[in-house]
Amino acid sequence: MVASPSPHNEPIAGRHRVAVIGGGSAGISVAARLRRAGVTDITLVEPSDSHWYQPLWTLVGGGQAPLRSTRRPEASVIPDGVRWIRRHALAVDPDARTVALSGGAEIGYEYLVMAPGLQLDWAAVPGLAQAVGHDRVCSNYAPQYAPRTWELVRGLRSGTAVFTHPATPVKCGGAPQKIAYLAADHWRRQKVLDRIRVILVVPDEVLFKVPEWARVLEQVTDRYGIEVRLRSEMTAVDGDRREVVLTDHANGTAETVPYDLLHAVPPQSAPDWVKSSPLADPASPLGFVAADRHTLRHPRYPEVFALGDVANLPTSKTGAAVRKQAPVVAANLLAAMGGEGPTHRYDGYTSCPLVTGRDRMLLAEFDYDLKPSPTFPLIDTFKERRDMWVLKRYVLPQVYWRGMLTGRL
Repeated sequence: MVASPSPHNEPIAGRHRVAVIGGGSAGISVAARLRRAGVTDITLVEPSDSHWYQPLWTLVGGGQAPLRSTRRPEASVIPDGVRWIRRHALAVDPDARTVALSGGAEIGYEYLVMAPGLQLDWAAVPGLAQAVGHDRVCSNYAPQYAPRTWELVRGLRSGTAVFTHPATPVKCGGAPQKIAYLAADHWRRQKVLDRIRVILVVPDEVLFKVPEWARVLEQVTDRYGIEVRLRSEMTAVDGDRREVVLTDHANGTAETVPYDLLHAVPPQSAPDWVKSSPLADPASPLGFVAADRHTLRHPRYPEVFALGDVANLPTSKTGAAVRKQAPVVAANLLAAMGGEGPTHRYDGYTSCPLVTGRDRMLLAEFDYDLKPSPTFPLIDTFKERRDMWVLKRYVLPQVYWRGMLTGRL
């Protein structure tokens, strides 16, 4: 049995023991763990009726998975006993311990879990919002555009393909370059790669921040003949002319590049209402929520915890990170309910499954110190492996739906 959404005409008021903002992987995982621990009166605020397994969108764009396999009804993943309010959160007052919702409603809380995710800022790049989904512009970062990526990759036989990464934190930091490798591998197998100029635009000084995997990825880009633009980003798109402006921050120059395929990843930030809230970290120009990097507790409001993409933590924003953060938040929130201090610590673990070809993958796992933290210590994850690709395509989705979202893993 699953929870039913509150009808929009139902009065929503009162103070709840725990309010969870966001029904994605982070919010659902914490709610499930709290319910398993016997916590009652949990309210979850989530406006969407769809729950997406986003890590597979790269494979959707690479022609290796159908989009329908990444979606389930939101109602099917909400833990039994958790009240679902299907509205937008609009503001939070941590002093009054209230959350304002769309439709003029308001709820109060004793404890608050902030997990609303982040927003895709398509309009932050001039011309991108108008071009994406048209004009040979695609993006695996939204379900409505990911299938188009494969259409464009499959149809391209010559020309220039550009793959971009913004200079902001993004969901799954490896995804912007994974699709470049999948596309290049497809073109190589179709014997047209030598007729296609592939440009990969990366904002950092290196392909990957962990040196052990950066060296392997450099070999991958060399193998495909990919032109890597480091310390660069997309700064404008002209869909009508099919041109993208690439700015090199190393020397300040901007180049207009004609494209036949553009896979664009938009800048990303905290939702606007979070940016303007007292919970936002003053040190974060993108408005992410302040949280102790180990306990995930807010530094000024001890009854508030944050995890997932919205938390201002010095680690990559991935589903694997959420899998390690959720138990910490649940345990420390339970300790707080019992009048105790935090009992669990998060070490910054995150994982980037770096797909490098149709059936090969690197599994990059590391912590806050960028130290490799392998889940499978007997397996050499510094090599491209087929078994790791199988793990991503078939095993991890089941772990997600059956283990992580139910609070078992």
